[in-house]
Amino acid sequence: MKKYSRTLLFVLACSATMHAQKAKKTNIKPRNEFIPELMAKMTVDEKIAQLVQFTADGTVTGPKSGNNFIDEIKKGNVGSILNATGVKYTGELQKLNMDNSRLKIPLLFGYDVIHGYRTIFPITLGETASWDLAAVELGAKVAADESAASGIHWTFAPMVDISRDPRWGRVSEGAGEDTFLGSKMAFARVKGFQGNDLMSLNSILACTKHFAAYGAAEAGRDYNTVDMSERVLREVYLPPFKATVDAGVATFMTSFNEIAGVPSTGSKFLVNGILKKEWGFNGFVVTDYTGINEMVPHGYAKDEAHAGELALTAGVDMDMVGGVFLKHLKLSLAEGKVTMAQIDDACRRVLEAKYDLGLFHDPYRYNDAKREKATITKKEYLDAALNVANKSFVLLKNSNNVLPLKKEQKVAFVGPLVSDEFNIIGSWAATGDRNGFAVSIQEGVNKLVADKSKVSFERGVEILKDDRSMIQKAIASAKNADVIVAVMGEFENMTGEAASRTNIDLPGIQKEFLAELKKLNKPVVLVLLNGRPLTLTWENENMDAILEAWYPGTMGGDAIAQTLYGMNNPGGKLPMTFPRNVGQVPIYYNHKNTGRPYLGAKDPEQKYKSRYTDSDNSPLYPFGYGLSYTTFEYSNLKLSSSALNANGKLKVTVDVANTGNYDGEEVVQLYVKDVVGSVTRPVRELKGFKKLLIKKGAKQTVEFELSPDDLRFYNIDMKFVAEPGDFEVFVGGNSDAALNSKFVLVI
Repeated sequence: MKKYSRTLLFVLACSATMHAQKAKKTNIKPRNEFIPELMAKMTVDEKIAQLVQFTADGTVTGPKSGNNFIDEIKKGNVGSILNATGVKYTGELQKLNMDNSRLKIPLLFGYDVIHGYRTIFPITLGETASWDLAAVELGAKVAADESAASGIHWTFAPMVDISRDPRWGRVSEGAGEDTFLGSKMAFARVKGFQGNDLMSLNSILACTKHFAAYGAAEAGRDYNTVDMSERVLREVYLPPFKATVDAGVATFMTSFNEIAGVPSTGSKFLVNGILKKEWGFNGFVVTDYTGINEMVPHGYAKDEAHAGELALTAGVDMDMVGGVFLKHLKLSLAEGKVTMAQIDDACRRVLEAKYDLGLFHDPYRYNDAKREKATITKKEYLDAALNVANKSFVLLKNSNNVLPLKKEQKVAFVGPLVSDEFNIIGSWAATGDRNGFAVSIQEGVNKLVADKSKVSFERGVEILKDDRSMIQKAIASAKNADVIVAVMGEFENMTGEAASRTNIDLPGIQKEFLAELKKLNKPVVLVLLNGRPLTLTWENENMDAILEAWYPGTMGGDAIAQTLYGMNNPGGKLPMTFPRNVGQVPIYYNHKNTGRPYLGAKDPEQKYKSRYTDSDNSPLYPFGYGLSYTTFEYSNLKLSSSALNANGKLKVTVDVANTGNYDGEEVVQLYVKDVVGSVTRPVRELKGFKKLLIKKGAKQTVEFELSPDDLRFYNIDMKFVAEPGDFEVFVGGNSDAALNSKFVLVI
């Protein structure tokens, strides 16, 4: 896969360079001359129009604004359109705009391209489970090429929110709970979407969202309040956002939540302070859907006009769908509540993004019907989606090596999602085809197993309905099988936006059906299609094998079939902790130790410790966890020195041996613990990982390098420093890695 990824990345890069060179031949002045000259000709109304985005009549992603977007385009009141797709439609809207724009300023078309445009890759949480940065970047590149070929200029991704609460439905869109892993994934996704030159025709603007700390919503309830210390904000939640700035991201989106009593859309501290001034972000900032309007019910703005003033003053450059800037900003300027300099700065940032895309060179350069037809779902993109899906699966259990299946075995495939094409591509699946194009598990299995007498397919139950009428037919089929494979999970809209849940068990009567299958005394394999960590304590105790497949995308059925039958050895690792029950939430590996840490069963004094009386503190499956059809053994952990100096480097090496019967991929993970700090530090933190393919019987020496920069945090005085003292290093296949050593940081 890595060789394949590099090849496709190279082809895309060459294509991007060719398109960029062609575009730059257009006779147009450099940006630093063109934009000021254009703005000098613009009226106040024309400048404000560039800060206005309305939604077309495509995908519904929020409440309607009440504005007729066609009328507003004709009036020259719109700078950007959301939810219009396809070269024909976007071309028609662009022409309408250009015919009515006095200064011929093109529209910017945005769309939620989250994990694929038409060729759908695994949901973002699933892609992250691959721990494969090249694969993740490739997925974003394919999504960018397909969407750009369909008239789209701008995606509202990546979502880089750290989340420790699986009740929050939007965990499916992010990279999980860890700051280090999330930062690496965020950087890769921006590079994938934007490439090296936005002028190329297979690049689109990326948008980092949601700024900031949206993933920490109280009770895991979408749109809810966030409150935390600035130290936690800066150490845990902000680094992935900063990583995207370092990657050159073109746009940012504010979040729905408030932090410390201030809605993010009106936060001068966040937008102007941290993002634009401290980090030097030069792109533009858009609100989330009606984010400005919502400052009124937040209780932070007295009315919409006031909300618009707060947003512009905070550093917001574009109003998504709310219509507040269009309705009120000119009057606010006349009343002296905002300044012309603020409007000019926002307008300039939007115009520069349009220039960087080449839209002033040619407003219709993304509207090539032949290119659209040639690009969408081409074979190499479907192959890429299949490969990434195979990398995303996490094997949670495999007792007695029930997996992989053998083609000579008789296998009963049952469950509500066994023949599903609709849900398998997940939520936020853009223009992905849910009916007839996506590959179901039944279809994938039938491609592999020639003897159809060896496989059967029955649903048994629905996901949510208490309908038991199909159970007996499925049980009868399972009685004749050597192995039962139950495909279960959630509807695709049970995760994503506005999909928070207080119960994260398998929904409906699926567990009841599993209990009936268990009574047959046959090996039962559970395959999960879902967008969040679930509580699987009963399933872990009673199922023989569990494969977490997430929502694997367009080619998901092929990938799952290949994995079940051993053509692919699962090597994914969990990007989020799986709790034993929902009462443990929020639960995450890099917690603090407390003054009364519970040490587990070996602790002789258990009552007055930080623990539950009805459950162990530990998760069901820890962060970074994932099995393989083979086994790996870690040994010989060595540090190059027992001390790390201020300007030095510390090498950490470990031997990893494949001791099983299959070639396999292993994600080797490095964790560090700062033993004593001026403020308390987590029990351990991920500081490095490497994904390796190790042949059966082979051994590899893996090397990491640590510097004092890797050990920095915000100290008692809120200075970002590395403090001298004792550190512990842990290396292994998950966050519970036991192999450890020690060193001292000397400064």
